[in-house]
Amino acid sequence: MTESAQSGFIAHLVELRNRLMRALLSVFVIFVALVYFANDIYAFVAAPLVNSLPSNTTMIATDVTAPFFAPFKLTLFVSLFAAVPFILHQVWGFIAPGLYKHEKRMLIPILLSSVLLFYGGIAFCYFVVMPIILGFFTSVGPEMMTLSPDISSYLGFILKLFFAFGIAFEIPVAIMLICWSGMTTPASLKEKRPYVVVGAFVIAMFLTPPDVLSQTLLALPMLLLFELGLILAKFYSAKPKQQESEQ
Repeated sequence: MTESAQSGFIAHLVELRNRLMRALLSVFVIFVALVYFANDIYAFVAAPLVNSLPSNTTMIATDVTAPFFAPFKLTLFVSLFAAVPFILHQVWGFIAPGLYKHEKRMLIPILLSSVLLFYGGIAFCYFVVMPIILGFFTSVGPEMMTLSPDISSYLGFILKLFFAFGIAFEIPVAIMLICWSGMTTPASLKEKRPYVVVGAFVIAMFLTPPDVLSQTLLALPMLLLFELGLILAKFYSAKPKQQESEQ
């Protein structure tokens, strides 16, 4: 490796380190701003469960430290989710200098839509999925049973759902990227639709709690988003001639 190449490589590492530090700093700043409202944030996230519980029933904490650490941990994850646009901005700032003009024109809408879809997946989970599955689970079971969910267990449950739906809603972005890269085409993906249907339910089985209801509520939106991705991918098909001319 020549001296100029080595210095360039070190410069890239320094820039990568600086952008990682900025991304982490953004999460920290948001966390500091929100930590005072940690209990309120947890109460908001727990509202669908609390509204589904029988009367005179509340959530419990089986660990002495849970009343402090559960809202603290949730606030940290909320800060991470809220910092996603700034984190992606840092990623874009790192990779953009190495992209061609047509690649920048293609990727900017994809980055913006990926943020919106991620937040849309979380919103869909909170406002649509959670009331349905929590209402179902709290209404079944023996009458002599007293349901008192643990706050830490509920936190793990809801974070898993948020992450699953946030990632699953990125399907249109993933389809557009692979079609734009030339790895496949919308027509080829249409031919594989039966396998996609099976794959959606298999993936939902691993990403959601082990019940058919939540798996179905994730698999069905995944299939709809797959169809949306096929439509949008027509505008992101690879264009080798254009790429060669702009190089």
